[in-house]
Amino acid sequence: MSNSSAMTVLEIKNQMARPKPLEIKELHTHMIRLRHGTAGWKKATARKLCAVDAGRFITAEEIEGRLGRG
Repeated sequence: MSNSSAMTVLEIKNQMARPKPLEIKELHTHMIRLRHGTAGWKKATARKLCAVDAGRFITAEEIEGRLGRG
């Protein structure tokens, strides 16, 4: 077997092993859904929303002002 045909086989093997952009996007979406389904995530999100409802939050402009970017 010549070196060039072995390289072609290796290239094909590498190409098949690499996920396609759509597959990556689908996997990422699935992982986000799994994370958002956990009790810990739901509890943390509820806590953050309660803080916002109670007025305990700062705006992006306030953060920039504190960092000296505003």
